[in-house]
Amino acid sequence: MPLPASAGVGFKPEHFDQIRASAPCVGFFEVHAENYMGAGGLPHHQLGQLRHDHALSLHGVGLSIGGADALDGDHLSKLKALCDRYQPDSFSEHLAWSSHGGDYLNDLLPLPYTEETLAQVCRHVARVQDVLGRRMLLENPSTYVLFDQSTIPETEFLADVVRRTGCGLLLDVNNVFVTATNHRTNPLAYLAAFPIEAVGEIHLGGHAEEELPSGPLLIDAHGTPVADPVWALYAAVLARTGPVPTLIEWDNDVPPWPDLMAEAMRAQTLLDQLSEASLARAS
Repeated sequence: MPLPASAGVGFKPEHFDQIRASAPCVGFFEVHAENYMGAGGLPHHQLGQLRHDHALSLHGVGLSIGGADALDGDHLSKLKALCDRYQPDSFSEHLAWSSHGGDYLNDLLPLPYTEETLAQVCRHVARVQDVLGRRMLLENPSTYVLFDQSTIPETEFLADVVRRTGCGLLLDVNNVFVTATNHRTNPLAYLAAFPIEAVGEIHLGGHAEEELPSGPLLIDAHGTPVADPVWALYAAVLARTGPVPTLIEWDNDVPPWPDLMAEAMRAQTLLDQLSEASLARAS
């Protein structure tokens, strides 16, 4: 069953008691898969109870889909076991690499967009989908450098991955804004070229800003509320897509539960307005 086309939040263990006490009206919860690859303990106790009552999305950060090496078989086996255990409504990963030569770098690093890397990413996505027995979503990255070697625009690269593998896309709107600001490009032009029909989930998060001599540098930090320009881009995306499952990412400096819910309700309001407008046109 796909995720509901409503607002969800990333689950944080410190919110567990309030979630259980309040039965919140959120569409789904999302967790980082790598945090639940152990055999048991409190994390699985909490996630099991959460999954009983809510839709669930697993979001991977460690597969290194864009890496030059073969996928880590042990990591992939643990991911399959996790999916088999919880039967999530969605699984997603990043268009990035995070390991090389057996070393894990604990970061989501960019890759050049070439025919070689396209074939490599497609092989890895196909492998993941074959092992998991499910369609995955691939997330557009936030980037801080560009490669002279790149010969394919990012949106075209993503569209080719979708066409070759049958995967879907996770559109991170904050990543679009961060990347466009850092490279002095137009985020609306990027979104106009994005293969929007493949989007199965949207992410919204906060970013940090530094002022350099060359201008602003944005960092995809997930430690603050969603910025107003990102909300505006999100509204523009929804005008094209209709309601789409939308996650509020707030992973650092985790706020009190009511503050996180307020962000989710802001997204839900936009989704509800879109649904109401659709109903009014249909009648």
